[in-house]
Amino acid sequence: MITFTRTAAISLLGLASAAGLAIGTAATATAAPTVASTVTIQAQGTDLFGNVSSANPVCEADRKVIVFKQVGTRGGGDDIRFASDTTDDDGDWNTGNTGTAGKFYAKVKRTDLCKADFSPTIRATR
Repeated sequence: MITFTRTAAISLLGLASAAGLAIGTAATATAAPTVASTVTIQAQGTDLFGNVSSANPVCEADRKVIVFKQVGTRGGGDDIRFASDTTDDDGDWNTGNTGTAGKFYAKVKRTDLCKADFSPTIRATR
């Protein structure tokens, strides 16, 4: 049978708490994306395209970009997920000719290393 004095038990509890805090902090630090990304959107007629750029090339290639059709006020909860594409090695993406006029903006999702971003709203016309 192992017995602990009150002082030993408090010391062990303190060490366990400190170890847990250190482990929790390390896990949190690695989970947060650290590299900024910028997504752009342009229109030529109703062809929507753009680029994802970053200081880290890993954050440019193979990123999923979602294009939203703005309905009313941007971010008002009624915007429509309209199209998506995955960036090439240079960060370029293109939905092709959608045939739809209106206001659009793009979002690049966050990854383990890269932050998310939203583009400004643009207008596509026929």
